[in-house]
Amino acid sequence: MNYNKKSVEDVEVRGKRVLCRCDFNVPTKEGKITSDKRIVAALPTINYLREHGARVILCSHMGKPKGEYKPELSLKVVADRLSELLGVKVRMAKDVAGEDAHRLASELQDGDVMLLENTRFEKGETKNDPELSKKLAELADIFVNDAFGTAHRAHSSTAGVADYLPAYCGYLIAKEVGIMGKALADPERPFVAILGGAKVSDKLNVINNLLEKVDTLIIGGGMAYTFLAAKGCKVGKSLLDAEKLDYCRDMMKKAEEKGVKLLLPVDTVVAKSFPDPIDGPVEVCTVAAEEIGDDVMGLDIGEKTRELFADAVKSAKTVVWNGPMGVFENPTLAKGTIAVAQALADSEAVTIVGGGDSAAACEQLGFADKITHISTGGGASLEFLEGLELPGIACLEDK
Repeated sequence: MNYNKKSVEDVEVRGKRVLCRCDFNVPTKEGKITSDKRIVAALPTINYLREHGARVILCSHMGKPKGEYKPELSLKVVADRLSELLGVKVRMAKDVAGEDAHRLASELQDGDVMLLENTRFEKGETKNDPELSKKLAELADIFVNDAFGTAHRAHSSTAGVADYLPAYCGYLIAKEVGIMGKALADPERPFVAILGGAKVSDKLNVINNLLEKVDTLIIGGGMAYTFLAAKGCKVGKSLLDAEKLDYCRDMMKKAEEKGVKLLLPVDTVVAKSFPDPIDGPVEVCTVAAEEIGDDVMGLDIGEKTRELFADAVKSAKTVVWNGPMGVFENPTLAKGTIAVAQALADSEAVTIVGGGDSAAACEQLGFADKITHISTGGGASLEFLEGLELPGIACLEDK
């Protein structure tokens, strides 16, 4: 896939109506936004468009309304927060691509900003319905995609609209694609990838693709126990993808053939049961990875493994991390994930954290400013690591 895409800077936007797809899928509680990180991340592109005299029409989805109007998923809260951040009134359309949207779009002056209602209130959005794509395209002269978090989805507002308008990327997508694209295509070596999370089945293609590219692959989290079982270790009541044992053996063989170091936990923190509530008290002990008893489950990597993984990061020049090392929502079982985050924060390497739980861990621990790049998209960054073509990026004009 060509990641060298034309950006907002490659097109004259003055006096043009620009439909800009953002990721405003922000968390809310009782009608209030609890984190405006995604809104703030879109500001550089919005400000560039405004400063260059564009008439800005923003759009985004929020939640999963499944094609129906749901007042609690209205983007009105986003329009209010954007107005505060930009210092100008952001006008809010009552619909996605209907009469109100068209009326407001026709009234825009250079530098004005409006926001369409939640794109997923339209049934056609997630089906990439050409009729909806056309209606959206009729609002504008140019399409800009800046929503990396949904770039792996072929929806009307992320990809379909590009069939009818010239399409460019915003700063957020340009940054994601620039940093992650280079890391995968031409990394500084040694290149180390760290994968965690619960299931092997979620990361099958990621593991396979990364083994073609990395010098060291580190596997922790719940998925490590399937690899340990594939090596012949007993894993007790730990998470196990029983159908993926042969796959894990194949991957270990592939690593050996390619000369890739594949690191698995050498010790693990075990407990008799999964903590309930998840952040509640839990009695743990640490055992060697091959000595997990029948009555316990592994819930985090042990101390020796934390050192082993951190050492591998120390000598790296590029590090990609996706997925926690244990049940990090519980303070007792967060030490492995903290150790990996700390190793990345201390590293001189280019460090990239794929969205989701690993990104949340870095932010909670206060390491975010010490990481080269934290991806804004969990699913999108995973598909990126798989080497898949992302529809929301493929549809943009090549440089």
